[in-house]
Amino acid sequence: MTATGAYTPKPGAAPLARMIAAQAALETRMLLRNGEQLLLTVIIPTLLLVLFSTVDVVDTGEGEAVDFLAPGVLALAVMSTAFTGQAIATGFERRYGVLKRLASSPLPRWGLMTAKTLSVLVTEVLQVILVTVIALALGWSPQGGPFAVFPLLLLGTAAFSGLGLLMAGTLKAEATLAAANLVFLLLLVGGGVVVPLDKFPDAAQDVLGLLPISALSEGLRDVLQHGAGVPWADLGILTVWAVAGLAAAGKFFRWE
Repeated sequence: MTATGAYTPKPGAAPLARMIAAQAALETRMLLRNGEQLLLTVIIPTLLLVLFSTVDVVDTGEGEAVDFLAPGVLALAVMSTAFTGQAIATGFERRYGVLKRLASSPLPRWGLMTAKTLSVLVTEVLQVILVTVIALALGWSPQGGPFAVFPLLLLGTAAFSGLGLLMAGTLKAEATLAAANLVFLLLLVGGGVVVPLDKFPDAAQDVLGLLPISALSEGLRDVLQHGAGVPWADLGILTVWAVAGLAAAGKFFRWE
């Protein structure tokens, strides 16, 4: 007598939401186990926050230095994860054929990118909590409200993710590694993260103010340091970068 029903095989792919969740969990675990990525996404931002908040190296204007630095370091944390870390990791996955193999799985390509984005968001939540706790311990007194902060963080993530994927999908892995780190250093210095934009010449300020890191750091600073409402101008700049970056990544990204 042969039993049927309960043990009848049912081949096929898992539900799409379950596949995306499983891939996102895998991406997050891989990122958190990578020492180099942790150095870039966690240790460097927190060290900068502690160093420049306790040592009078940069003139941050009136008030406590940590009140100026904390929003900038939050912006740096978003950029380090969504842009630099994601660009480098995805670039080497593409080089070693990982993306090609994943693209042939039941998980669609847009589902894979969605999983990567969810992994970035999970990592950023951990970063924001860590930076906030350290900043509060250093005497940070945040102003404003979360409803003005969340859109900035989400649009900043979208903008940097698009640019990171564009770089990873068009350049060789070694070139992506060098370019992503170079851009990280340049934007750290010239993006209003630890050095106020008004310290630069007027002509340079106009250009630097259009960068996504500048829009994110200045927008967060307007809200968290000065208690301003929704910084619509900065949100507009981030929206343009997000749309342009994601559209370009979607068009030019090469899986092989």
